[in-house]
Amino acid sequence: MRRTPTNPGGDSPFRFATYSGYAASVAGDKTYRVRQSRRRHGMTSVGADDATAAQTTMIDSASAVVEFDVNYEQAKHLDVGKAVHSDAIPAGGHMWRISYYPYQGNAEQLCITLKLLSKASSKSRCIFEVMMIDKDGIPALIAAKRTWRLEDCCVTCVWFQSATGTLSTDLVRKYMTDGQIKFLCTIKMLHDDSSVHSGLVRLPGIPAPPSDIAKHLGTLLDTADGSDVSFTVGGETFHAHRAILAARSPVFRAELLGSMAEATMTSIALHDIAPATFKAMLWFMYNDALPEDMELVGDSPVEMFEYLLAAADRYALDRLKILCAQKLWDNVSVDTVATTLACAEMYSCPELKNKCIDFFAEEKNFKKAVLTEGFARLVHQFPSIIAELRDSVGT
Repeated sequence: MRRTPTNPGGDSPFRFATYSGYAASVAGDKTYRVRQSRRRHGMTSVGADDATAAQTTMIDSASAVVEFDVNYEQAKHLDVGKAVHSDAIPAGGHMWRISYYPYQGNAEQLCITLKLLSKASSKSRCIFEVMMIDKDGIPALIAAKRTWRLEDCCVTCVWFQSATGTLSTDLVRKYMTDGQIKFLCTIKMLHDDSSVHSGLVRLPGIPAPPSDIAKHLGTLLDTADGSDVSFTVGGETFHAHRAILAARSPVFRAELLGSMAEATMTSIALHDIAPATFKAMLWFMYNDALPEDMELVGDSPVEMFEYLLAAADRYALDRLKILCAQKLWDNVSVDTVATTLACAEMYSCPELKNKCIDFFAEEKNFKKAVLTEGFARLVHQFPSIIAELRDSVGT
C-alpha cells in the first residue's frame, strides 16, 4: 500500500508536513546517498551514483548553497517512503542532509526535505529555500521558503511545491534535462544571540546602570519639592505627595483621591501613631526600603518593628509588613516568641505567625516559652491560638 505524507499546511502553494516512517526508510536497501569525490571551481563537488549528485558552495560561516541534482527516471521508481539523500552538508556550525522524495502517489507534489544531523542550538533559527533550475541553468522564479527554530523542528521538515496550479508532471517536463532535475537549495542559520553575525565578532553589549528611581523619589521626600499635602503627627509635620502615597497604598488612595474629607485637605492630623513610626513608613513608601537609622519607638528595636508592622497593616503596605516580619523573626527567642506571635495574629501576618508556631513546635522551646509573661498575655488575648499550638506540638 502506498502512503501519502500528512499535510497540515492547508491550501497554501508551499506547504509543510512531516512524514512518519522516515527512520526506517533511510536504512532501506533502495536509499540513495551521495559520496564526496572531487573539488572543482573552488566548490566542493559531491559525486554520486546514478540517482543524485550535489555541489555545495559556502557563502559564509552561517550559510551554504547546494545544487542538488536528482536522476528523476531512477528516483521515480523508488518505493513509497524511500528517498534520494545528499551527503552531510556543513552550514552555520551544524550538519544537514537534503532529501528528495518522489510523488508518493500525488502528482501535485514535489518533496524536498532538510534534516538537522547535529545537535540543535537552543536559540537558533534556520532559513531553508528551494528553487528548481531550468534547462538554461537559471533558477525558477517560483521558490519555497521556510524559517523554523531548530529546537522546535521535527526529525525531518518537508517542503511541498504545488507551483500555483501547475502539476508536478508539468514541472518535471519543464525543468528536467537528460532525465535530471536540478534543485538550488539555500541553508542559512540565524543566531538570535550568537557572537557571530555575518562572520563578525560581536563585542559585549552596552550595560544599563541599575535603577535609581528610589533615590530620586527619596530626594522628593527629603526636600518636600512639589509636595501638596502635609501630615501632623504628635506635633511634627511631614510633607508628602498625594500621587505617590496613593500609588503605594490603597488606603491613602481612598483618603487622598477619593470622596473622603481628606481629599480636599492640605493638612491632615493623624492620631494613634508615633512620629518616628510614621516617618519610617513614609521613608519606605518613597524608597521601598527600611531606613538605615530608624528612630526607636518603645524600649527596643523589636518593639519598634511591632509598631511599624501595625502601621503597615493599617495602610495595606504588604511589602513593609514582610520586611518588619523578617526583622521580628530575626530577633525571636523563647522570651519574645509569644509577644511576636500575638503581634502577627493581631495584624494579620500569616508568614510571621507560621514561623512562630513552628518555633513552639520544638519541645524544648515550648517548655520555656510557656513560662514567660508574653505567653500569659498571648493566651489571654487570643485563647483560640492554644489549639493551634497544641496541634503543632502534638500534645
